[in-house]
Amino acid sequence: MPAPSGFDYVMRGDDVVIRHHGVTATVLRGARATDFLAEVENGDAQLLMARLTGNYRRGNERTARQHPRNAR
Repeated sequence: MPAPSGFDYVMRGDDVVIRHHGVTATVLRGARATDFLAEVENGDAQLLMARLTGNYRRGNERTARQHPRNAR
């Protein structure tokens, strides 16, 4: 799976706006915004933003769901 890309963030007052290819994906407020700013300094910012927006699972979800080991 390719690494996430196309994410950026901007500060609006105390809020953090995360955008994907220029479109607002989510807005973090309060403690979540503070935690995000601390984590983005220490890790992979693209992966962190992809996880927070839910835009990191692509491609094989349906195939994995149909696998016999995952059958219910």
